[in-house]
Amino acid sequence: MMLKTTLAAACATLFAGSALAQVPAGYPADYQKLIDAAKKEGKLVIYGATDSKATQPLIKDFSALYPGITVEYNDMNSTEVYNRFISEVAAGGNTADAMWSSAMDLQMRLASDGYALAYKSVEASKIPGWAVWDDKAYGTTFEPAAIVYNKRLVDAREVPQTHADFTRLIQQPKFKDKVTTYDIEKSGVGFMFMTQDARENPKFQDLENAFGVAKVRVQSSTGTMMERISSGENLIGYNVLGSYALVRAKADPSIGVVLPKDYTLVMSRVFFINKGAKNVNAAKLWLDYMLSHRGQTIIANESKLFAIRADVTGETTSAELIKQIGKDNIKPVPVHPILLQFLGPAKRMAFLNQWKATAGKK
Repeated sequence: MMLKTTLAAACATLFAGSALAQVPAGYPADYQKLIDAAKKEGKLVIYGATDSKATQPLIKDFSALYPGITVEYNDMNSTEVYNRFISEVAAGGNTADAMWSSAMDLQMRLASDGYALAYKSVEASKIPGWAVWDDKAYGTTFEPAAIVYNKRLVDAREVPQTHADFTRLIQQPKFKDKVTTYDIEKSGVGFMFMTQDARENPKFQDLENAFGVAKVRVQSSTGTMMERISSGENLIGYNVLGSYALVRAKADPSIGVVLPKDYTLVMSRVFFINKGAKNVNAAKLWLDYMLSHRGQTIIANESKLFAIRADVTGETTSAELIKQIGKDNIKPVPVHPILLQFLGPAKRMAFLNQWKATAGKK
């Protein structure tokens, strides 16, 4: 269900001329023109697949920096983000000024199909080269795909450390009907993760077959998977968004998280500005803010989504994740049209048919 979060600066007029709305340190002097134009627009509409709870610290801080700009954030799952935008554009009605989604392949389809505005962020040089495409699509986070398990019901000696371990484990009778992952037909990020696994894992077919043996239970959201693992209804989950899982594990003693040691896929929530945005300057301002050291610090330490910038410190940062797993074992999914190879109707259908024939669907 769509949630709408609107956080506006209550005293926009009072602070409109304050120092808080001045050009950030190190930015070009003429950046003030962009700020003024954004304040004149006074609004920004974002469609996103990030939980509203995680976006609120960003919206609150942005509103403190740039009072007078109302941020309307619409929270949907990743497939809904794509479908709603496409249908509204086709109908010629109002739609989002900017799109922010974990379904990197769907975001790249929209960007490469001409829906994204070219804008070179003043912060672009501070993020990895693989996270920017054509000054149109930007990766904003550094989030691992994790294996999540119930610590009460899965013995420490059983906990898989690699994809091969996981494949062997879930074929044991204990795990029948007790394994969960994304429904890759309904979840954009789930489909993207699984297709990337097919590229990285030379024994992917064995993994699919193991899911079939286990009679995998599929879900369309991370939250549902986490609840079922915590309760014991499921014992273990695959390709669960690590950013959400690691936060849950700190508060829930039933939850254990593994970042596989053979390779860990890393997803980055892709942001682009709608080429037809009504509030284009506010969207540019938001993008620069999200990629700034200040915005990335909020992403890491308050939103808990893992900062992509290497110069941000804290537990939920790319630097900390690389330290934990090792640089050679991190496999970032690039912000690049190469992600589209599985989105063509024939290839997508072939992949889904193969999944159904081996992993099955419950």
